[in-house]
Order: sequence, then structure tokens, then C-alpha cells
Amino acid sequence: MSFREKILSLDALPGWREARRARNGKLVVTNGCFDILHVGHVTYLEAARQQGDALLVGLNSDSSVRKLKGEGRPLNSESDRAAVLAALEAVTAVCVFPEIRATRFLSLAQPDIYVKGGDLSVDQLPEEERDIVARFGGTIVILGLVPGRSTTALLEKIARL
Repeated sequence: MSFREKILSLDALPGWREARRARNGKLVVTNGCFDILHVGHVTYLEAARQQGDALLVGLNSDSSVRKLKGEGRPLNSESDRAAVLAALEAVTAVCVFPEIRATRFLSLAQPDIYVKGGDLSVDQLPEEERDIVARFGGTIVILGLVPGRSTTALLEKIARL
């Protein structure tokens, strides 16, 4: 399968999810901006994939990244970011969503396991995201960050050059 075939539209997501459900495997879902892919991202995605049988990555659109990170971001377009993520072995599929919050994406994805990274606790995640995961019988797993590895740190390093 070409990595480009792993990129799903929001409209295709419900059918893709039903097909995954028929296989009786655990679907792991995560989401984020993934602007400049680095070792922190790939370590996180590999750890997320190990939580279940398939990994679906929700990718913030260019407009939602601008709202979250500010003007000048993202550095890479959503189509480029989706392609790079889809090419990773750990990633089963990628779906771009336009909202800042992953609420609608999660409603369509219906994760068995929702994975988030960082130093947050489950209680610090948006309530609507927690409610959607619970509504579909899913669980939430928080994975740690790779210390010193972030897009922001990488951009700061580049700016000092």
C-alpha cells in the first residue's frame, strides 16, 4: 500500500472505522500538529502504536495550527505533514481535521485508546474529548515526552544559527 493511501478524509473516516472495528483489533488514536517531525514525535508515535493494533493520527489543519501556534506556523503544509506521517511504519492512517480541538475527529474515530503526550494528566485534557472517548468505551493513556525534543526547541535552535 502506498503511504498516500493511508491519508483519509473526514468523510471517509466513519467507513474506515467500521472496517477496523470488524477486525476486532484495538484502535489507538492520537492527534497533533506534527509540524517539523523529530525524534520526539517518532518515539511518541511508536509508543502510541504499541498500545493497540492500529494507530490513527488526527492532524491539525494549517488554519488550526495557525490559531494554536501563531502566525508563521505551520512551517510545513498539512498535505506535506500528512504525507510524512503516513509514511511512518507505526502509523496506520492519518486524517486532517480543521478544528482547534479534536472533538469532531474523535467522534468519528471512536478510539478504543486515546493517547496524548506531555506532562498533562487525564483530568487536564478538554472535558469534551474525555467525554467522547468515554462515550465509545475507550480509555485514555498519557505518554511522556522525550526530554529536550520539541518543534519549539528546534525552531529556537535554528534561530540561533
